[in-house]
Amino acid sequence: MPANNSSPWPTVRVTRRYRFSASHRLHSPELSADRNREVYGKCNNPYGHGHDYVIDVTIRGAVDPRLGRLMGLDQLDQFVRSTIVEAFDRRDMNADVPEFVELVPTTENLARVAAARLASAWPLAFPGSPAIPEKVRIWETKNNIFEMFVEELNSDSAHAHEAADSAGLVKESQ
Repeated sequence: MPANNSSPWPTVRVTRRYRFSASHRLHSPELSADRNREVYGKCNNPYGHGHDYVIDVTIRGAVDPRLGRLMGLDQLDQFVRSTIVEAFDRRDMNADVPEFVELVPTTENLARVAAARLASAWPLAFPGSPAIPEKVRIWETKNNIFEMFVEELNSDSAHAHEAADSAGLVKESQ
Protein backbone atom coordinates (compact mmCIF):
# COMPACT_ATOMS: atom_id res chain seq x y z
CA MET A 1 0.00 0.00 0.00
CA PRO A 2 1.39 3.45 -0.84
CA ALA A 3 2.71 5.63 1.99
CA ASN A 4 0.26 8.33 0.98
CA ASN A 5 -2.59 8.52 -1.52
CA SER A 6 -0.68 10.69 -4.00
CA SER A 7 2.30 8.35 -4.42
CA PRO A 8 2.29 5.21 -6.55
CA TRP A 9 5.36 4.01 -4.64
CA PRO A 10 4.98 1.49 -1.85
CA THR A 11 6.15 2.22 1.67
CA VAL A 12 9.80 1.50 2.31
CA ARG A 13 11.57 1.31 5.65
CA VAL A 14 15.16 2.41 6.19
CA THR A 15 17.01 1.50 9.37
CA ARG A 16 20.33 2.99 10.44
CA ARG A 17 22.45 1.87 13.38
CA TYR A 18 24.24 4.18 15.82
CA ARG A 19 26.28 3.68 18.98
CA PHE A 20 26.83 5.63 22.16
CA SER A 21 28.13 4.99 25.65
CA ALA A 22 26.35 6.28 28.73
CA SER A 23 26.02 5.58 32.42
CA HIS A 24 22.99 5.45 34.67
CA ARG A 25 21.78 4.42 38.08
CA LEU A 26 18.39 2.76 38.33
CA HIS A 27 16.83 4.33 41.40
CA SER A 28 13.33 5.61 42.05
CA PRO A 29 12.90 8.32 44.69
CA GLU A 30 9.40 6.92 45.24
CA LEU A 31 10.83 3.65 46.61
CA SER A 32 12.71 2.91 49.81
CA ALA A 33 16.42 2.08 49.62
CA ASP A 34 15.63 -1.59 50.30
CA ARG A 35 12.91 -1.70 47.63
CA ASN A 36 15.21 0.00 45.09
CA ARG A 37 17.87 -2.67 45.74
CA GLU A 38 15.22 -5.37 45.43
CA VAL A 39 13.77 -4.02 42.17
CA TYR A 40 16.99 -2.89 40.42
CA GLY A 41 19.61 -5.17 42.00
CA LYS A 42 23.18 -4.37 40.97
CA CYS A 43 21.87 -1.61 38.68
CA ASN A 44 21.01 0.38 41.83
CA ASN A 45 24.73 0.87 42.60
CA PRO A 46 25.04 4.41 44.04
CA TYR A 47 27.95 5.09 41.67
CA GLY A 48 26.02 3.95 38.60
CA HIS A 49 27.26 1.77 35.78
CA GLY A 50 27.68 2.14 32.04
CA HIS A 51 26.63 0.53 28.79
CA ASP A 52 27.76 0.67 25.21
CA TYR A 53 24.33 1.11 23.64
CA VAL A 54 23.44 0.28 20.05
CA ILE A 55 20.39 2.07 18.69
CA ASP A 56 18.59 1.39 15.42
CA VAL A 57 16.37 4.15 14.06
CA THR A 58 13.79 3.16 11.46
CA ILE A 59 12.03 5.64 9.21
CA ARG A 60 9.34 4.90 6.66
CA GLY A 61 7.67 6.55 3.70
CA ALA A 62 7.38 6.57 -0.06
CA VAL A 63 10.46 6.59 -2.26
CA ASP A 64 11.01 9.84 -4.14
CA PRO A 65 10.66 8.64 -7.76
CA ARG A 66 13.13 11.26 -9.01
CA LEU A 67 15.85 10.21 -6.57
CA GLY A 68 15.01 6.55 -6.08
CA ARG A 69 15.37 6.87 -2.31
CA LEU A 70 13.42 7.82 0.78
CA MET A 71 15.95 10.39 1.99
CA GLY A 72 19.67 10.98 2.06
CA LEU A 73 21.36 8.80 4.64
CA ASP A 74 23.74 11.61 5.51
CA GLN A 75 20.73 13.77 6.42
CA LEU A 76 19.31 11.03 8.62
CA ASP A 77 22.70 10.45 10.27
CA GLN A 78 23.15 14.13 11.06
CA PHE A 79 19.64 14.35 12.48
CA VAL A 80 19.97 11.25 14.71
CA ARG A 81 23.42 12.29 15.91
CA SER A 82 22.23 15.75 16.92
CA THR A 83 18.88 14.61 18.35
CA ILE A 84 19.92 11.47 20.22
CA VAL A 85 23.56 10.37 20.05
CA GLU A 86 25.24 13.64 21.09
CA ALA A 87 22.71 14.10 23.90
CA PHE A 88 23.50 10.72 25.47
CA ASP A 89 27.05 9.80 24.45
CA ARG A 90 29.49 9.82 27.38
CA ARG A 91 26.82 11.20 29.68
CA ASP A 92 25.52 10.29 33.11
CA MET A 93 21.87 10.02 32.14
CA ASN A 94 20.67 10.69 35.70
CA ALA A 95 22.52 14.01 35.87
CA ASP A 96 22.97 15.13 32.26
CA VAL A 97 19.74 14.26 30.41
CA PRO A 98 16.78 16.52 31.29
CA GLU A 99 14.11 13.87 30.78
CA PHE A 100 15.67 11.66 33.45
CA VAL A 101 15.22 14.24 36.18
CA GLU A 102 11.67 12.82 36.41
CA LEU A 103 12.12 9.34 34.88
CA VAL A 104 14.16 6.38 36.05
CA PRO A 105 16.72 5.90 33.24
CA THR A 106 15.78 2.32 32.42
CA THR A 107 16.33 1.29 28.83
CA GLU A 108 12.55 1.12 28.42
CA ASN A 109 12.44 4.81 29.32
CA LEU A 110 15.50 5.52 27.17
CA ALA A 111 13.66 4.05 24.17
CA ARG A 112 10.62 6.18 25.00
CA VAL A 113 12.70 9.35 25.35
CA ALA A 114 14.60 8.68 22.10
CA ALA A 115 11.33 8.07 20.22
CA ALA A 116 9.79 11.25 21.69
CA ARG A 117 12.84 13.28 20.68
CA LEU A 118 12.62 11.92 17.12
CA ALA A 119 8.88 12.54 16.87
CA SER A 120 9.13 16.09 18.17
CA ALA A 121 12.18 17.25 16.22
CA TRP A 122 11.40 15.50 12.91
CA PRO A 123 8.79 17.98 11.56
CA LEU A 124 11.11 20.87 12.36
CA ALA A 125 14.07 19.26 10.60
CA PHE A 126 12.18 17.78 7.64
CA PRO A 127 9.00 19.79 7.04
CA GLY A 128 6.83 18.19 4.37
CA SER A 129 9.04 15.11 4.10
CA PRO A 130 7.29 11.90 3.05
CA ALA A 131 9.57 10.08 5.51
CA ILE A 132 8.55 9.75 9.15
CA PRO A 133 10.26 8.09 12.13
CA GLU A 134 8.71 4.69 12.84
CA LYS A 135 10.65 3.08 15.70
CA VAL A 136 13.78 2.88 17.77
CA ARG A 137 15.38 -0.36 18.91
CA ILE A 138 18.05 -0.22 21.60
CA TRP A 139 20.50 -2.93 22.58
CA GLU A 140 21.58 -2.39 26.17
CA THR A 141 23.41 -5.74 26.22
CA LYS A 142 23.54 -8.67 23.82
CA ASN A 143 20.52 -10.12 25.62
CA ASN A 144 18.52 -6.97 26.46
CA ILE A 145 16.82 -5.32 23.48
CA PHE A 146 14.08 -2.69 23.74
CA GLU A 147 11.78 -1.28 21.04
CA MET A 148 9.51 1.72 20.95
CA PHE A 149 7.23 2.50 18.04
CA VAL A 150 6.87 6.24 17.59
CA GLU A 151 3.13 5.94 16.88
CA GLU A 152 2.64 4.20 20.24
CA LEU A 153 3.93 7.16 22.19
CA ASN A 154 1.48 8.95 24.38
CA SER A 155 -0.91 10.72 22.01
CA ASP A 156 -0.25 13.91 23.93
CA SER A 157 2.12 15.55 21.45
CA ALA A 158 2.57 18.44 23.85
CA HIS A 159 4.49 16.08 26.15
CA ALA A 160 6.85 15.12 23.32
CA HIS A 161 7.25 18.81 22.44
CA GLU A 162 8.02 19.65 26.09
CA ALA A 163 10.63 16.87 26.23
CA ALA A 164 12.33 18.15 23.08
CA ASP A 165 12.09 21.75 24.32
CA SER A 166 13.70 20.88 27.66
CA ALA A 167 16.48 19.15 25.75
CA GLY A 168 17.03 22.26 23.61
CA LEU A 169 15.75 20.65 20.41
CA VAL A 170 12.93 23.08 19.64
CA LYS A 171 13.95 26.16 17.73
CA GLU A 172 12.28 29.49 18.31
CA SER A 173 10.03 30.72 15.47
CA GLN A 174 11.48 33.57 13.53
